[in-house]
Amino acid sequence: MKLRIIKTKKQYQEYLDWVDAQFDRHVKPNSPLGEKVQVALLLLKQYEDKHYPVPVPDPIEAIKLRMSDLGLKNKDLVGKVGSKGHVSALLNKRKPLTLELAKLFHRELNIPAEVLLS
Repeated sequence: MKLRIIKTKKQYQEYLDWVDAQFDRHVKPNSPLGEKVQVALLLLKQYEDKHYPVPVPDPIEAIKLRMSDLGLKNKDLVGKVGSKGHVSALLNKRKPLTLELAKLFHRELNIPAEVLLS
């Protein structure tokens, strides 16, 4: 396969099929063919980034999701974030997410800073 910039869905699918076949063959990453697969993966990523962008999640929704994952309730944030009313207002988007709170959620809930600052 000759590698080029992917411009169409058909080319995109051909690259996906080819890469999949190479994975099935267990191509070694450091071999010449393995390096060609790596270049094909970069071309696929470039096409996907352009045609299938992944939206950045809403910071408050990310906090709520992480709280759910950890089994935390609003009351568990009281004291760290503020009063019960402040926590409620923050999670209902009536109060803004400050930089100080973003740092706290990043540190305490391990939410990526890029998500909190978007």
